[in-house]
Amino acid sequence: MIPLVEVRRKKGESFEALMRRFSRRVQQSGKVLQAKKIRFYTPPKSKLEQRQSALHRIVAREKLEYMLRAGKIKEEDLLVRKKRSRR
Repeated sequence: MIPLVEVRRKKGESFEALMRRFSRRVQQSGKVLQAKKIRFYTPPKSKLEQRQSALHRIVAREKLEYMLRAGKIKEEDLLVRKKRSRR
């Protein structure tokens, strides 16, 4: 791991110059780029989680097919649902 960036104020140095030097050091260290890369990282699903989500999809699909056959919902309603869920 890269150590944190440390900048000490030089004698007679203005605050703006200190901030500019600090910003440059942070940019060169790659900390900002590294933080942006891992910002939305999600760990891979475990085997158990994959199986559970697959089972959930199967059950949901079967329930939907049953409701279509029973006449509780229409195909048009299903198409409207799909369009809404894509947002």
